[in-house]
Amino acid sequence: MPTPSATPEAASSVASVSSPAPAPAPWYFASFENRRPPTAVAHSEGRQQLFQALATAALVFGFSYLAWRWTSSLNWSVWWFAIPLAAAETAAFVGTIMFFLSIWRNRDVERAAAPATVNDILEHQLDVDRPLIVDVFFATYNEDVELVRLSLRDAKAMHYPHDIDVRIHALDDGRRPAMRRVAEEEGVGYISRTNNVGFKAGNMRNAIEQTQGDLLVICDADTRPFPELLAHTLGYFRDHTVAWVQTPQWFYDLDEGTRLGEVLGARVGAIGRLFARGVEAVVGPISLGADPLGNDPGLFYDVIQRRRNWCNASFCCGAGSIHRREAILEAALKSYGAQIEHAVQPFVQPITDDVIRHDLSEEISREVARDIEFTPYKFHVSEDIYTSIVLHSDAERHWRSVYHPEVLSKMLSPQDLLAWTVQRFKYAGGTLDIFRNDTVLRLPGLSSWQKFMYGATIYSYFAPLWTVVFMVAPILAMCTGLSPLAAYSSDFYWHLLPFLVVNKLAFMVGTWGVSSWRGEQYYLSFFWINLKALLEVARRRPIKFHVTPKTRSAERFVILVWPHLAIIGLTIAAAIFRAVAIGVFEHGDPSAFVANLFWGAANILSLLVIVQAALKKPQPE
Repeated sequence: MPTPSATPEAASSVASVSSPAPAPAPWYFASFENRRPPTAVAHSEGRQQLFQALATAALVFGFSYLAWRWTSSLNWSVWWFAIPLAAAETAAFVGTIMFFLSIWRNRDVERAAAPATVNDILEHQLDVDRPLIVDVFFATYNEDVELVRLSLRDAKAMHYPHDIDVRIHALDDGRRPAMRRVAEEEGVGYISRTNNVGFKAGNMRNAIEQTQGDLLVICDADTRPFPELLAHTLGYFRDHTVAWVQTPQWFYDLDEGTRLGEVLGARVGAIGRLFARGVEAVVGPISLGADPLGNDPGLFYDVIQRRRNWCNASFCCGAGSIHRREAILEAALKSYGAQIEHAVQPFVQPITDDVIRHDLSEEISREVARDIEFTPYKFHVSEDIYTSIVLHSDAERHWRSVYHPEVLSKMLSPQDLLAWTVQRFKYAGGTLDIFRNDTVLRLPGLSSWQKFMYGATIYSYFAPLWTVVFMVAPILAMCTGLSPLAAYSSDFYWHLLPFLVVNKLAFMVGTWGVSSWRGEQYYLSFFWINLKALLEVARRRPIKFHVTPKTRSAERFVILVWPHLAIIGLTIAAAIFRAVAIGVFEHGDPSAFVANLFWGAANILSLLVIVQAALKKPQPE
């Protein structure tokens, strides 16, 4: 597999292997190296139709429940409590509608044969054809250089059915001599720069300016490509409208926990194992203690991203994606020109003379162009989804995206609660910042379904606004004895329970084959991180780019979950207070207390998962 020729510039260099690379230090994930990724869930038309029927029924029951809530159940004597709770339920139900519509159907994109030459992926053929050039970028900043070495070696082991030109590069924003040395020892390109403008996006822009690949593979420092990555994805680019292909991100170092059958078998014997098999036959495999930080992205990739293929709305998630250089640069040029034109218009619009307006426009454009960054990848903390929106909204080219459901690389998960918090805050803040500062949902080039899918992603980050209400409501009700409902009567349960049961069944069938329980717990636990992100964006504070740590810490991070601990403590205290008030002083409605007790207990169970993650002391490497 060819590598680029050496260049004299200090910022970009390649050297042949002059000596054997040192053996990597022992890593905590060494014992996981032989783990194999889960296979994508096979599509079933029957299961899809069952999901659609259940989802339709759930939405009907949901509308019926909310209609009853707003017209017949509000306790107007405490309207300040009753209305916010009903509004929170309505907002959450809107999220349910958007989620069900987001995963309504599945249509995988058919993959063509792997291309051999550049003309195989071009709409307008070159007079002189040549082998396809593929640049593989590993963006790194401060990660352990030996960790990056593992990724580079795996990239060098990729195979392909044709003789194409694959060029691997370490993009070092840390400007480290040790990283340059590793690149030289591995015989791959080393690209650096004198500043960190634009962070990861700026790093990739700098690399694009110094490389020539027709296709670009984007990897993080810890992305370990499988040998089949190129062979199984480049065929999509035979469709000249495909701008990028996204593959799933698989964290191979997750704690796998202990299967339910083993736990129950050790405690109650054969009966326990038999019971566990029955439960898992209905809901899928259950492992106790698995994935304590809820890092498994299977629900997002194998369900949400995959179900967006049919309407060309699967978006880029960075690592594990392959991009067409032509699409990236063309979109950047259009955006660059539009920014210049927008900046010039206020100066030339009042001028009526066409010649003067033209000459002045050219002069001002030259000046403005010097101050505007040319950004193949948007300089943004969420450059991946931002660039996706830009490409999808190109009304001239109608660029397409493809989500390929097969796992073709492996990565390391955030190793402690601090790393997890950094990553999640970046996701939330970056997405909300795009919504706040860019009118992405009004871009004329986006189709109605693309706007809906991007809108559903953005809407999910507003969830803390109603999650907080759901967390506080049972505490307030038990502390004060006030009820937001006129009565906790049988009428209430007849309207609520059918929706809850059918909604759960629809969710279970719609996400069949993918572990989702831990994701549901963390969705509620995200409320504090997402709330802080909302406040930062609302106050127009820039969301800063922080590299997610790749190493384990020996510290506990209890301070990060103080809001969760406060809610758990207040819920328990309120329950004790109301139990005493009812039992001793016979003050309050026992049926309301029971309802709020179960509600508060459900909140506690959801919050405990992140508290346990904070209290658990990870083993250092």
